[in-house]
Amino acid sequence: MTVLALNKRARYDYEVLETFSAGLVLSGQEVKSAKAGQVSLKGSFVVFRPTAGRSEPYLLNAFISPYRYAGKLEGYQPDQARKLLLRQREIKYLLGKKEEKGLTLVPLKLYTERSLVKLEFAIARGKKTFDKRQSLKERDLKRRLQSIKQSGRL
Repeated sequence: MTVLALNKRARYDYEVLETFSAGLVLSGQEVKSAKAGQVSLKGSFVVFRPTAGRSEPYLLNAFISPYRYAGKLEGYQPDQARKLLLRQREIKYLLGKKEEKGLTLVPLKLYTERSLVKLEFAIARGKKTFDKRQSLKERDLKRRLQSIKQSGRL
C-alpha cells in the first residue's frame, strides 16, 4: 500500500467515528497523475447524488492535476466530481448515518492497493475549538513522553 495523498486537516477538524475504503472511477491520465503524487484532498468531501432511482457516492473538490505527459486535454477539470465504488449494503448504511445530525463523510487518504487507486474516508463529527485544543495538548504530551523515553530519563 502506497499513500498518494493525505488529508491531515481532517483528523484535526473532525472526530473520526468509522472508516471505509472505496474504489474511485478515474480516467487513465488521472490514475497516472495520482500515482505521480499530483493529488490534493484539502477541502474535499463525499456526497450522495441521486442517479437512476438510487443515490451514489461522489468525491467532490479533490484536485488531481492533469498528467503532464498526456498532451492537450480538452475540457478537463482537475476538481470534477468522481464516483466512489462501494457495495450497495455500504451505501445504504452510509445514507442512514449521513441523516444523523452532525455527521459528515470526510476523505482521509488516497492510496494504491495492488494497481488500484482507493480512497479511505470516514464518518466524522466536527470538533469544537476546545476539542481541538485538547487534541493539541494530548499530542504535545505524547511527544514529550516519547523524547523522555528516548533520552533514557524515564
